[in-house]
Amino acid sequence: QVQLVESGGGLVQAGGSLRLSCTASGRTFSSYAMGWFRQAPGKEREFVAAIDWNGANTYYADSVKGRFTISRDNAKNTVFLQMNSLKPEDTAVYYCAAHTKPWAVLRNINDYGYWGQGTQVTVSS
Repeated sequence: QVQLVESGGGLVQAGGSLRLSCTASGRTFSSYAMGWFRQAPGKEREFVAAIDWNGANTYYADSVKGRFTISRDNAKNTVFLQMNSLKPEDTAVYYCAAHTKPWAVLRNINDYGYWGQGTQVTVSS
């Protein structure tokens, strides 16, 4: 079992930056590959980015490629999402998630068995 807690959300102007953090507790963090998802009002939850157990492999949604960077620090049990050049359409609740195939970067929401509570990101125009 792993428990996930996100932080770092907030209100930012278009073009600005935010860094989200997700800290894990419980089982060894490096046993999990991690992902970030987001859900805007009235929309389904969608994939944003994923990273394998040691950060060697990452994968991004086309909508954020080149603007967002996922990384992790296993010594701190934390995964990060650096978000630059933010747009109003990035406004959503952002969730981190974990799955137990540490070598795999996955984008399907159903592959993830553990979820945080989410953190709100609002980008004003």
